[in-house]
Amino acid sequence: MPKALPEEFRRDVVALARKGEAPVSQIAKDFGISPSCLRRWLKLADIEDGNRSGASQNESDELREARKRVRQLEQENEVLRRAAAYFARDNQPKMMYPLVLDLAVDGIPVTVTCRVLGFSKQAFYKWRKNPVTQRDFDNAFLINAARDIHADDPAFGYRFIADELTDQGHKVSENRVARLCSQERIWSIHAKKRGLNRKAGPPVHDDHVKKVFTAPSPNLVWLTDITEHATAEGKLYLCAVKDVYSNRIVGYSIGSRMKASLAVTALRNAIALRTPAAGLIVHSDRGSQFRSTKYVRVLKAHSLRGSMGRVGACGDNAAMESFFALLQKNVLDRQRWTSRQELRLAIVSWIETSYHRRRRQRRLNKLTPIEFEMIQPAAHAA
Repeated sequence: MPKALPEEFRRDVVALARKGEAPVSQIAKDFGISPSCLRRWLKLADIEDGNRSGASQNESDELREARKRVRQLEQENEVLRRAAAYFARDNQPKMMYPLVLDLAVDGIPVTVTCRVLGFSKQAFYKWRKNPVTQRDFDNAFLINAARDIHADDPAFGYRFIADELTDQGHKVSENRVARLCSQERIWSIHAKKRGLNRKAGPPVHDDHVKKVFTAPSPNLVWLTDITEHATAEGKLYLCAVKDVYSNRIVGYSIGSRMKASLAVTALRNAIALRTPAAGLIVHSDRGSQFRSTKYVRVLKAHSLRGSMGRVGACGDNAAMESFFALLQKNVLDRQRWTSRQELRLAIVSWIETSYHRRRRQRRLNKLTPIEFEMIQPAAHAA
């Protein structure tokens, strides 16, 4: 069964076909797909845009989401009903964790119950794993009281909350309140914003490449990085993934913001197209996007090995920088770009047609990346 191409790639090909600068058959050939496939993509795009009758993907998604929301509301209503009965048994304070277990037996997901009752899943599972101590009981009671105080005035930080708890008759230290508020993310709305340190952080991976940008076969070493370019609408960012064996761009993502999701999408697109074996090395710099939890989670999920160069050492990812230099010379600096969409289509067209299928490289025996990958396996077999 052929592999499903990334949605981002499909949108870009459809946009180029709609421009009408070349026949559909030629565009399909340039991008390595069949004409019938491209015509089907155009038909689906027309349905999505309302230019043709038929059930759009958005309508199907909305119906599915509506049914999901109805089911969630029914579950949340059941949680509130059972919680009201649970706390109405007497006037003594109770831990809400046992109620989660009771509702789970009746088919209410733990996630739903925790969200409705206002505490985290992690706290519940921690309680279930360990016996409930008196201090756990007291902490839960203090957290509920702190939440009530904070709800009355969101400007209250842990110091004001500690003062209010003392006035209510609780014997609790300010440090304990600070720890509980931090644990439950009960912060003043005037607190300083976190995560604004722009310095390069520590590497989450060792350097497994050591400036050796060659590989004996495909899908052994990939390089990745992010570049940006200005347009009249603002900056456009490209994250690309390159196979050092053939210099082919095996995955990319383009967006208007340089977030971790940009690097994650590019990596997932490369994995979907190439299906690499476990142990493949993915080398990058120390940018925050490549040190993010989401990015590292994707690497671990597919048993890939992360690799990072030094801070400020462009040579540690020189092969990727050389590709961006070609892109800069052949596309980015050719003209002033009025819109992000215009530049996006130009980048996609250059990568998929010129760079992959027309630009011969001396390191590849004067073959294009596509030709090199098609011919070299046969040469190895001979």
